[in-house]
Amino acid sequence: MNEQDGQDGRGRQERADAVDREMAARLLPGPVVRALGRWWETNAAAYADGTPGAHTVRCTPGRWAQITPWPVTLAPTSASGDAAVSRAEVASAAADALQRKAFTEALVATYVWGKGKRGTPGGSGPATLHKILAFDGLDTALAGAVTALHEHGAPQAYAALKGQVPGLGPAFFTKFLYFTGLALEPVHGVRPLILDRVLARRMRRMAAAVGRESGHDPDGSIAAWVWSDSNWTPHRYRIYLSFMHAAANQMAKDENWPPPPPGAAADLLECALFNVGWETSD
Repeated sequence: MNEQDGQDGRGRQERADAVDREMAARLLPGPVVRALGRWWETNAAAYADGTPGAHTVRCTPGRWAQITPWPVTLAPTSASGDAAVSRAEVASAAADALQRKAFTEALVATYVWGKGKRGTPGGSGPATLHKILAFDGLDTALAGAVTALHEHGAPQAYAALKGQVPGLGPAFFTKFLYFTGLALEPVHGVRPLILDRVLARRMRRMAAAVGRESGHDPDGSIAAWVWSDSNWTPHRYRIYLSFMHAAANQMAKDENWPPPPPGAAADLLECALFNVGWETSD
């Protein structure tokens, strides 16, 4: 399967597949494991339950005044100043909305959390979301993704949304899938995770190192191709989920990481990986 149409043939995909296999076998390298351990040492009190539910961002509700439907569990858009919203609060808002099949309301909660303080009146946050909500097929697309997640799994739900809604790209619809996955019981297969530009760049850095060491990608061009900044294929999302869930189990065995069962949660690893950097020689 080619990552994208129009690329230069089977050989490139075979090299990408070879790097993926090497990454699946090696998982997180030592410098990354140590960086994650330092992150946990600093943040253990905040995430004492072993989940990233306390992960909080700041937003300005008044900047989203044009957006409806507005989740009742979030601070009202009439409120002045900033408000804090955590993953746990967004998960609650999404679960409440999904119980009522209010799929667009669930999307609003996840989108506002994802934008945080970057949402400015008339700017890329509220303005883009307003256009997304105006799309006639939005509710059908979101409902189809939720059904696919429940019945088939996260990669299929990703495929159901990719390219279906103008303005809604993977960096934000994977947030919708992630919070939807927390609300759904059961989810078929592994739970969805957020994949955005920052996390793709973390994966790209690890893939480039593995490619150099294994000889499958000496110049890093394969890593740059498959772990681009956006527009990842459903195949790439499947690879990401497989790696992250396996890496979460790897970290759960480390003495500097919370033990299972909650410590094995892949979303805690996703949250940490988003926030850490590492030196190759560390």
